[in-house]
Amino acid sequence: MLDKNRATIERDHDSAPTPLIAIASVIVSMALIAVGNGLMFAYIPVRLGVEGFDPTWAGLIITGLSAGGLAGCILTGPLVRRVGHARAFMVLSALIALANAAVGAGPHPVFWIAARALYGFAICGLFIVAQSWLNDAVANAIRGRVMAFFYVAYVAGLGVGYATLALVDVRTADAPLIGIVFTALSILPVGMTRLAQPPAPQAASVALRRAWRISPVGVAGMLAVGGLSMAIAGFAPIHATAKGYSQGDVALLLSAMPVGTLILQIPLGWISDRTDRRYVLIAASALAMVAGVLALGFDGGALSALVAIYIIWDGASESIYSLSSAHASDRAGKEDMVALSSSLLFAWSLSGFIVPGIVTALSAVFGTQAFIYVAILIAAIFCLFVLLRVFTTQAVPATETGSFAPMTAQAPLPVELAYAPEDSTRKSG
Repeated sequence: MLDKNRATIERDHDSAPTPLIAIASVIVSMALIAVGNGLMFAYIPVRLGVEGFDPTWAGLIITGLSAGGLAGCILTGPLVRRVGHARAFMVLSALIALANAAVGAGPHPVFWIAARALYGFAICGLFIVAQSWLNDAVANAIRGRVMAFFYVAYVAGLGVGYATLALVDVRTADAPLIGIVFTALSILPVGMTRLAQPPAPQAASVALRRAWRISPVGVAGMLAVGGLSMAIAGFAPIHATAKGYSQGDVALLLSAMPVGTLILQIPLGWISDRTDRRYVLIAASALAMVAGVLALGFDGGALSALVAIYIIWDGASESIYSLSSAHASDRAGKEDMVALSSSLLFAWSLSGFIVPGIVTALSAVFGTQAFIYVAILIAAIFCLFVLLRVFTTQAVPATETGSFAPMTAQAPLPVELAYAPEDSTRKSG
């Protein structure tokens, strides 16, 4: 009798709507982490520049970060299966704090490569845990709005972190200490949350060939934007420091860039919901290509002009991320979503690892502006590829597409860890 009553209570609890305050705990935690992450992203290249290290070291540190992120994409699922979402979140947050502490020990570039690889592993894992947790907790009717708020909160946190660089003494360990403080604060909302944890996750297999059959444009978009995002966001502060811009100038440039993500994605997404998303992807990649050319033309010039250019450049590039994700989802049935999301995440991570390595090698030969040429080339190739697909394949009607949700390429795609979706018929096209 007692077991029957307990089962009834648990069933009633499961069917009750999740309190918004519980959902907010995960979002607030990630926003707090973002503040520290943004500060550290800006601090490392500036500190290395002040200490007189060659910019190649900063590029190698970005490559190490990306390598850690790739490992995080692969290993987070087994971690969550072992300890659950809440404990995994705390473990990964602790790893970020340790990585920041290692950076605070002093400018030792080789040591910093390992520290940022640890950070890359942890932040990628944190996003997978947080997004999977939210996806399981919220109803379909509000999922899009919750995830949009999640991404906006994280981007806003990054902007605050970037801007904080102007207030710290980069020759000290102040920035890593602030990063540790915000990481520690981020554990509190999750540690005190009453948000129910999802069941033990099932394995999500990577199947790039299957994902390509579903949506070549979606996979190509993730390959393009993984490299674009890491090139622009990762190497812009390195190049600006090498060009002689002040600490405050670098902070202003970086803190302004997320504004492009916030102002461009919504109108582009609104248009993409009403037409073939590939047309909007062509426009976004062409805009990224033009902005890259302008960034090259105004390189080293007036800061105000560069800030305006980088806002558009970053916003157009980031839009490719969310548009490609939505385009791929339009073409997938529920039985495809686990493999598709895992494969898109892997493609994004793989590109985010390979491209920084290429940029670092080119920078050693051609200078730190090499990232601009690489970003222009990536945007141009992707734009031409989507144009080719438009002329050779039929579009999915706009009435059959899903709803666009704003995302940021600074955060991994949500991966279904909690459950395997029910079967349905995949759309053709």
